[in-house]
Amino acid sequence: MANKVKDIGKGGSLRKYIGITHGDVALWRAVRNELLTMAFGYIPGALGLALRRIFFPCMFRECGRGVVFGRALTFRHSCKISLGDGAILDDGAMLDAKGDANDGIRIGAGAFVGRGTKIYCKGGDIRLGDRANISSLCTIYSGNSLEIGAGCMVGAYTYILSAGEYDWRDPTPFADQDGGRTKGPLVIGADCWIGARATILDGAGAIGDRAVIAACALVNRPVPAGAVVGGIPARPLATATNA
Repeated sequence: MANKVKDIGKGGSLRKYIGITHGDVALWRAVRNELLTMAFGYIPGALGLALRRIFFPCMFRECGRGVVFGRALTFRHSCKISLGDGAILDDGAMLDAKGDANDGIRIGAGAFVGRGTKIYCKGGDIRLGDRANISSLCTIYSGNSLEIGAGCMVGAYTYILSAGEYDWRDPTPFADQDGGRTKGPLVIGADCWIGARATILDGAGAIGDRAVIAACALVNRPVPAGAVVGGIPARPLATATNA
């Protein structure tokens, strides 16, 4: 199609900008999304919430009923973002689903994404389960596959990483590596509690249902269901009696 982004001036700055921000979409869609964000993205109060609820859903692959859009949100590759019924995106959150062949980001029904939190892909996929709660200023990144189960509670400033490693054995300068090394998908089970400032690395692999990760813990290996872990690196502290 003549109006596809990929057909706009090879290597031109407009093509690069739209490719990074909107992906491989029709030019009119990119322009529409820009205008909607500019017109309604920063309006405060109930009026802004109402207008965004009316006009923002068309930007996404799927958008359920009653989604709440806060102020100053950032969306990239919104054509690969799905939002479930009643999801809440607080002020300043960012969802970035970029990648050439990935599925993108799926936010479950009733899930909450806190103020200033960044959820972004670099060719990977992210699934946030129903009623999962991601607090403010968290960073969730996937270059592979990352799943956070239903009902999980994630404390502020938490960092969760699937892929994104560099090879220190490779003489290639780190700046020239793609940073896409991975040990495999990362799956966090349902009903987990992850304390503030915890870090969960690519090597964790799987965190079982109803596990508890203490504040400031560094998790670099699997955590069994119902386990309570903490420390750097995280080690077992207890087992939840009702797991």
